[in-house]
Amino acid sequence: MSHSDSFLSGLTVTRRELLGAFAVAAIASAIPLGAYAQAAAPASGTAQAIADHFSGVTTMQGEFVQFGPRGEQTGGKFFIQRPGKLRFNYDDPSPMRVIADGKNVAIGNMKLKTWDLYPLSKTPLSLLLAQHIDLSAGMVKGVKEESDLTTIALGNNTVFGNSTITMMFDPKTYDLRQWTITDNQGKDTSVMIFNVKTGMQFEDRVFRVPYETIPGTPQSRD
Repeated sequence: MSHSDSFLSGLTVTRRELLGAFAVAAIASAIPLGAYAQAAAPASGTAQAIADHFSGVTTMQGEFVQFGPRGEQTGGKFFIQRPGKLRFNYDDPSPMRVIADGKNVAIGNMKLKTWDLYPLSKTPLSLLLAQHIDLSAGMVKGVKEESDLTTIALGNNTVFGNSTITMMFDPKTYDLRQWTITDNQGKDTSVMIFNVKTGMQFEDRVFRVPYETIPGTPQSRD
């Protein structure tokens, strides 16, 4: 699937927009990767403490506002269960759903009744949803600590190419505020989260991917 196709525009899905679909980022104040002048280095004590705290949050739910690379805006509700599970329900009129079940990421169009499937391990989203956030030197692309925000950029050139995920945390509470994913073309999709709750239990169906409706999967042939 080409990088030039559109995800929300025209209600089709691409790898580039897949990467962007999970961006929870600093909207207008997002710090581009180029702002990090230093080379990849081990994370600071503060960044490691934040990563450890976030890794300990096994479940989250709340609302989000997403800004695409062309300025398009949408919102909805999100659900996260570590490791590997996520669901985005977009508000009307968008018919989109995004579900990660620990193995794959499925992007669905509820109006057209179509789904596109991607391996979770091939998207930077896997770093956000990992059992433990890896802040080894090989993963850290940059860390920026300010009085009101700690920003951690992660990536793996071998797996994701130039794609990165940049997470932004409250330095006092260590709570995740926003994240962004920058694709291989340097395009950002940004999402801000709010009304976040943690520690709840989700039913299995929340993160169930409807494989039986996706052509080419074993379940669809049963």
